[in-house]
Amino acid sequence: MLLLLVSGAIAWSFSLPPTYLLRVLALFGLTSALLLRHLPLQPPGTGLGPANQVTFGRAMLVLPLAALVPHPQIHFDGGHWFVIGLATLVLCLDGVDGWVARRANSVSAFGARFDMELDSSLMLVLAALVWRSGRVGPWVILLGLPRYLFVIAGWRLGWLRAALPQRFRRKAGCVMQGIALLVCLGPIVPVPLASAVAGTALALLLASFALDIVWLFRQRSAASPS
Repeated sequence: MLLLLVSGAIAWSFSLPPTYLLRVLALFGLTSALLLRHLPLQPPGTGLGPANQVTFGRAMLVLPLAALVPHPQIHFDGGHWFVIGLATLVLCLDGVDGWVARRANSVSAFGARFDMELDSSLMLVLAALVWRSGRVGPWVILLGLPRYLFVIAGWRLGWLRAALPQRFRRKAGCVMQGIALLVCLGPIVPVPLASAVAGTALALLLASFALDIVWLFRQRSAASPS
């Protein structure tokens, strides 16, 4: 219901073609299929659980944003503020699912992965929207790719798939990344400043990933027989 309300309101407000709604439904189908594939076996009637339901609700706000990428005209029809407001809401709700999981004593690896993958997809969507707005060059897409490039590299280099220790740096980096992309979307922000903000955010993000890669490499070296 939330997905239909949000996407329907966007389509009506900005006179988007029916293909927009079809794209939203296709993304919903893909998201649902991925969830069903990776959802651990649950006792009958338990479903996703309260925390994962919050994350799923956030996903229903991200999908309408993702479907806007092929419609750059929205940035010139007053839609930039709507995009910024909706994305800000998703970012603000980021900590709610974790809080609910702790209160309900239902913290799980699946829930943490679901939350992380949703955050990564939101960053990629925002990066694509910034690019399509024309305010920053195509290189801004790199701000949404490091997580996926890291995963792809892990398919070839098994030591990159090892568990990483919890670091506040990563959560803070995700927030910084989202704020930077929202700043870049702001029509009141000068274009040169938007590019500078995006470049700084990209440098910090790559530095954070580099620290994790170095740590994993050292752990691999320490575990290797001498």
